[in-house]
Amino acid sequence: MSQENVLQDPKLLRLLDAMVSTGSVTRAAEQLGLSQPTVSIGLGRLRTQLGDPLFVRTPQGMQPTPRTEALIGTVREVLDGLRRLSESEARFDPATARRSFRIYMTDASHITLLPRLFTHVRALAPGVQLEAAGIGPEMAHALQAGHADLALGLIPGLEAGFYQQALFDQDWVCLAHPHHPRLRTHRFSLRQYSQEAHVGIVSGTGQQLLEAAVKAQAVHRNVVLRLPGFLGLSAILSTTDLVATLPRHIGETLARVGGLRVLPCPVTIPGFTVKQHWHARYHHDEASRWLRGVCAELFLSAGRARVSPRRNAPRP
Repeated sequence: MSQENVLQDPKLLRLLDAMVSTGSVTRAAEQLGLSQPTVSIGLGRLRTQLGDPLFVRTPQGMQPTPRTEALIGTVREVLDGLRRLSESEARFDPATARRSFRIYMTDASHITLLPRLFTHVRALAPGVQLEAAGIGPEMAHALQAGHADLALGLIPGLEAGFYQQALFDQDWVCLAHPHHPRLRTHRFSLRQYSQEAHVGIVSGTGQQLLEAAVKAQAVHRNVVLRLPGFLGLSAILSTTDLVATLPRHIGETLARVGGLRVLPCPVTIPGFTVKQHWHARYHHDEASRWLRGVCAELFLSAGRARVSPRRNAPRP
């Protein structure tokens, strides 16, 4: 081993520091939790490779040579740097943390998931701030660059380099005014569905599933009002005789808030799974892991604990 390599061995650097501090092989061994023979062997390696006795025995103990005195300042700087590096790996403590998390969400998740998530985070981590962002073309880059931490919803576009965890499954329901003049019972037939006027949401991958299913089954759907998102939908349904077709989670949430009626959807529409997504760069990041754990605790359905990488993402 070269002189340079000896001085790059943290164990030998700690041994040299302990010897200078204690002036004794016995006390250095006690300080390091090693046996005296182990310290003596290490000291011998240092002497051989550095070509210097390093310490000489005197009535006052083992005194450092000029060569050791010239080295010890640098050695302690290196050890202090290693200590700081170790401390930088400190665990994320939600109770004392002060930072912001940026989460990409679908419009539906803003309504169904965010209120519950915010309440939970605020109780556990009062110094943490949440920022909700709408799904957009910049999302993948932002997650990779660390400008955002998580994405929630039905987001099939996140591919290579991302992990995903399934949270819960969604099927479809219909919403209507609780006293809709033509929907007196919970039996809602396909014929009635085709005869009613509908309000449609134009954005979102889920709505694409709905449009594709209606088209494939040649179902007539008379959409007389289209909205860019779910904002205002409850007010519209509560003041008109329109019908809306929605994923169950957002449908039941809006029904509770707006006093609306939930009806079984008579059209066969493929279900889907709401997932959380994050970039592989932050798979082991303590703060990111904490946030994902909170989401899993709040929204994970039984039996969905498995985390899987998307295509080409490294496995954990």
